[in-house]
Amino acid sequence: MSLFILKANDSEDMDRISAELLENKFKTIEKQDNFILMKRRRYGNVLIHVVCLIVALMFLSVAIFINVIYFTYSFLWASPNVLITTETKGEDGEDLQFNTMDEVMMKATAIL
Repeated sequence: MSLFILKANDSEDMDRISAELLENKFKTIEKQDNFILMKRRRYGNVLIHVVCLIVALMFLSVAIFINVIYFTYSFLWASPNVLITTETKGEDGEDLQFNTMDEVMMKATAIL
């Protein structure tokens, strides 16, 4: 799972960013005064699933296992997590590395 960190200036900015992510099928996991944690589940590309199933039905049943592996990868490891925070330093005192909304959306809509 990849964690993207978006910077917000205040609570209104956090709410605006989370509303934009909610429109893009993200779900709120946890919300506190200084951060909002959101996640979007990915299930893989439907076209890849269909091709694997057709190949499995006609030629090789191994394609079903490939399809299951692809789905598991997409669901568990390729689903992006987004942390929207007003904090600028991590728990260890180092500066946080912030991402852009474009990076988050690119990962959320990626095929693989």
